[in-house]
Amino acid sequence: MQTRDEIFATLRDAMVELFELDAERVTLNANLYQDLEIDSIDAVDLIDHIKRQTGKKIAADEFKSVRTVSDVVDAVYRLVNPDN
Repeated sequence: MQTRDEIFATLRDAMVELFELDAERVTLNANLYQDLEIDSIDAVDLIDHIKRQTGKKIAADEFKSVRTVSDVVDAVYRLVNPDN
């Protein structure tokens, strides 16, 4: 089981690597689109990265409601911990 903190750390590292962001910019409250300038193609890359890491895919419908890094952490947490 992964905690939200572990998911955030993994996600932050992935975003730094994938999108060449400074790690300090990737906070739980950061808006993906406004603060981090992630576009729809980047979002698809992020979904693909999450799938490779977890072996599970986030539904596109669920990702549409994601606005902040915290939202992504919550979505991944629900994905890897379906009983919670």
